[in-house]
Amino acid sequence: MSLSVILITLNEQANLADCLASVAFADEIVVVDQDSSDGTREIAAAHGARVQVHADWPGFGAQKNRALDLARSDWVLSLDADERITPALRDEILAVMDDPSAAACYSMPRSSWYCGRFMKHSGWTPDRVVRLFRRGTARFSNDLVHERLVFEGRAGALREPMLHYSYRDFSRVLHKIDQYSSASALQKFQAGQRASVGQALWHGVWAFVRTYVLRRGFLDGAHGLALAISNAETSYYRYLKLWALQQQASAGADMAGEGAAAKPEPARAPGPDALGR
Repeated sequence: MSLSVILITLNEQANLADCLASVAFADEIVVVDQDSSDGTREIAAAHGARVQVHADWPGFGAQKNRALDLARSDWVLSLDADERITPALRDEILAVMDDPSAAACYSMPRSSWYCGRFMKHSGWTPDRVVRLFRRGTARFSNDLVHERLVFEGRAGALREPMLHYSYRDFSRVLHKIDQYSSASALQKFQAGQRASVGQALWHGVWAFVRTYVLRRGFLDGAHGLALAISNAETSYYRYLKLWALQQQASAGADMAGEGAAAKPEPARAPGPDALGR
């Protein structure tokens, strides 16, 4: 049985080489790139990947489906550029592919890095994600963010963890808080959800309590406290920006009612380098 690894990229020069080196055992690697301005495409080509460029950004789900449509192998493994397959996980994946009774898809635990260490608690362990599946049995949902794999058939679970270098430093944390909260707010706004400043504050407080207390982030020490604050900020700004989009839409409606020619420009969802999940 053969394996295709699929990725979507935008300016992932810092991450991509290590990611692709970890999946050198695959039969093919497919990269859909959003017209990167760094060396992303050259790195992908150097690792034998087939690269297709799409300058537009339809959202994470739709972009991953573009990559999926290019895959030709029996099995598909979907990765992000900041993720790594360990040798132990590689062996488990190959064993599953050779098993005639294998399920249609498999989840795997993910061990995530936060500013100097892999987190053991805080809701980050185990962080199971469905990434391995038989080609033709699954598609990604067409979501701007929080895309999920919609599959048919029986699901299995792998034991070995995938490594996820999600937050290298606190500058990256701040960047992600801004970009991810913007994308999430836009998705909620387009789905008809609404919020207030008070609700934004409540969601931020709840995110902190959930991460630090209910998910035992305090066991991760100072890093757990920092992560809980980061999660609180992300949730707070997500709903605050949702409220701001409502104000923008209301102002645009008032301007239209007065016969104004210009309307506020709608918010746009950032691409994969901005969120860097």
